[in-house]
Amino acid sequence: MKKIIAILVYFFLVPLSFQAHALTFSQTEKNKEIVREFYQAAINQKDIDAASHYLSDHYIQHNPLVEDGPEGLAKFITFLLKNYPAAHSEIKKIFAEGDYVITHVHSRREPHTRGRAIVDIFKLENSKIVEHWDVIQEIPEQAANSNGMF
Repeated sequence: MKKIIAILVYFFLVPLSFQAHALTFSQTEKNKEIVREFYQAAINQKDIDAASHYLSDHYIQHNPLVEDGPEGLAKFITFLLKNYPAAHSEIKKIFAEGDYVITHVHSRREPHTRGRAIVDIFKLENSKIVEHWDVIQEIPEQAANSNGMF
């Protein structure tokens, strides 16, 4: 009897666990792609309509200089367009676990400047960005080491 149960577990439950893992993995990869596309639309293209497509209506912003909701993002993009039309950011690294995506970004508001190192944390639900945090550090002219920030 124990042998029959072991065989049933092996042939029926083990494949289900692999399938569940594959679904979780594919959603995690999808979340990374959503954040990449959002970043491109919002920061590099400065396209309010395209960027808003990736946000939940209940988008929560933790950067103290940006308001909540798609309207807050629209105001931020308008600020970039007016003050830094050539601003560009490059995602150097992207990590994800479940509904959280973390980016390590080199941001330049003006071309030919050192720019800033940014770590963004995004939370997604149902393929929409629902929450955002960031930590921003200016890239100094001289560093105490030669490791670089990226």
